[in-house]
Amino acid sequence: MTSIPAQEDGGATILEIGQQPDAWREVAGRTDEDAARFLDELVARPDLRIILTGAGSSAFAGEIAAPALRRHLNRRVEAIPTTDIVAGPMNFLERETPTLMVSFGRSGNSPESLATTALADELVDEVWHLVLTCDREGKLGQAHAGRANSLVVFMPERTNDVGFAMTSSLTSMLLSCLLLLGPASPRDADALAAAAQHVVDLQPDIRALAQTKKQRFVYLGSGPLEGLSRESALKLLELTAGEVVTYFDSPLGFRHGPKSVLDADTLVVVYVSTDPHTRLYDLDIIAEIRGQLGQDAVTVLSTEPIPAKYGPAVVLSGLAGLDDALVALPYLVFAQYLALFTSLEYRKTPDNPFPSGEVSRVVKGVTIHPMTGGAAHA
Repeated sequence: MTSIPAQEDGGATILEIGQQPDAWREVAGRTDEDAARFLDELVARPDLRIILTGAGSSAFAGEIAAPALRRHLNRRVEAIPTTDIVAGPMNFLERETPTLMVSFGRSGNSPESLATTALADELVDEVWHLVLTCDREGKLGQAHAGRANSLVVFMPERTNDVGFAMTSSLTSMLLSCLLLLGPASPRDADALAAAAQHVVDLQPDIRALAQTKKQRFVYLGSGPLEGLSRESALKLLELTAGEVVTYFDSPLGFRHGPKSVLDADTLVVVYVSTDPHTRLYDLDIIAEIRGQLGQDAVTVLSTEPIPAKYGPAVVLSGLAGLDDALVALPYLVFAQYLALFTSLEYRKTPDNPFPSGEVSRVVKGVTIHPMTGGAAHA
């Protein structure tokens, strides 16, 4: 059994980040004919709506995956957080629309996760559930196990992260979703794992970046990579216990006011798209911010070298032709390490950045209120 490093050396979190290449290969190596049959029959329906849901990082997994699934399946695919559905179910659930609800949940014990699937069962005439979770003892997996309209897929046991921040749990669930419903293949997963291993090997460089101890971090990406940017910002905010300011946006959206956040103590991370058209806008914002703040103010991640006039980039090769939703996986490993090493620079305890319990690993204290009579039968 691997011993857990001391908190000042990264704790369980550094192990859970580093295990992702092997975990992804394990996820991709599994075959489940019953699962394939269950999903193939559903997605063959032209009227099917797919909702990707979860809370926090699990919700952002849906934001990353949704555009790729929409294009791949030619179906209506929407990422809607459980927190939104629980607060206003009638805004999002449609009784007469056949719906596949894909639920992401590390433990499956968040109150909103259980409430969302229960609301869907109550308010949608034809509903099916795909539950992606890491905890075989979790309430969500147990609630849907053995149900005719549900499929529960468990991630490898080691991905049930014990650290505060979701790392290997998140990426494993995201990859599983893209393998089951989207454009990913086991061969793609192997390429992604190789790229992620390259990021693992870059730890000294990422640690040096964290040692600049910036006070503001901005993450920019388009389409699926905007969801990645949002998750990156949350990861850093969590692991530094809110001591640094984080922000996310798309490269184009950032210019419309949010660019005001930039100052000399800001690090901007730009995730470059694999789409040639989208990539042009990424390069534009890189040139603009480097022109304003200097070359070192921007860290660029790309799957291919960028033109020399735009400055240096961290290049993750071997990913040519892959969708941005897939490329987001090794990009995210970089973001996780940057968050972890920044947390250590600020002398936090990464496995539990909130030792006094202000924020917990599984959300507590949420009251699930029953639907009012009129709304429940609308």
